Amino acid sequence: MSIFDKFKIGFKKSATSLTSGLRDIIVKKEIDDNTLNKIEDFLIQSDVGVTASEEIKNEISGEKIDPKKDLLNEINLIIKKYIINLMKPLEKDNFFKKKDNLNVILISGVNGVGKTTTIGKIGKILKSHGNKVIFSASDTFRAAAIEQLENWAQKIGVEIIKSSQGADPASVAYKTLEEASKNNYTHALIDTAGRLQNKKNLMDEYKKIANVTKKMDSDAPHEVLLILDATSGQNVINQVEEFNKIIPITGLIMTKLDGTAKGGILIAVAKKYKLPIVALGLGEKEDDLQIFNADKFAEAFVDIS
Repeated sequence: MSIFDKFKIGFKKSATSLTSGLRDIIVKKEIDDNTLNKIEDFLIQSDVGVTASEEIKNEISGEKIDPKKDLLNEINLIIKKYIINLMKPLEKDNFFKKKDNLNVILISGVNGVGKTTTIGKIGKILKSHGNKVIFSASDTFRAAAIEQLENWAQKIGVEIIKSSQGADPASVAYKTLEEASKNNYTHALIDTAGRLQNKKNLMDEYKKIANVTKKMDSDAPHEVLLILDATSGQNVINQVEEFNKIIPITGLIMTKLDGTAKGGILIAVAKKYKLPIVALGLGEKEDDLQIFNADKFAEAFVDIS
């Protein structure tokens, strides 16, 4: 199966919702102001965001559309072009390429976004590019998280540093980096406890882990990835806002895009924060984490036939 096919399957719910919604709105041979406003409202309801929806409306309004052409298809093409122009600069495909020096990667996100599973999938892609990967089971608040990450480490054949439930998360991270430095690892992926962004004590612990990594390398963490759940809708906006205040985010991964008809939330996040997008979770399988590609995303999202 090609990458595009996986994108298309992953975005099936969102693409079908977008197409059917627009088809219900576009009933005339021309686009008048009332239709434009309905398109804007529909995009906002699809979680595309107020700003992006207004800009897309203005793009459609300013475009001279040949009345002989399929109007729905022409509007889809305008939306596709908008998405590519917005998101192409946010591609971060070099994240997975072979590195020579140790890269410390802090993985954050609230409970339930699929963080630990995503770490396993990231590790698999990194390893496939010739990198030497080690996991840090620094989510010591849940025994299940440690066990889950250990299972992933065994499955893809990477090293893991762990401790018992309740151990100091920062100490586990530090031991991981000691091991990584001694044995020429290129990537250390640090799992952190799923934190509600309004819980100060948990966010303080998260910050402590980041500070501990600086004892090994003043530039660490080299990457701070925030994992977001697409089914959470507009809640992800607040999560990006709060996590970015604690430690600046260097990349986003959005999961569960196959489980929502409102995949437009990624467009809203891209417009508001302009943060690099590393990958997208398009399913439950081991290979369903796909490196983000703006062209593939746009084409699958608008479902142009």
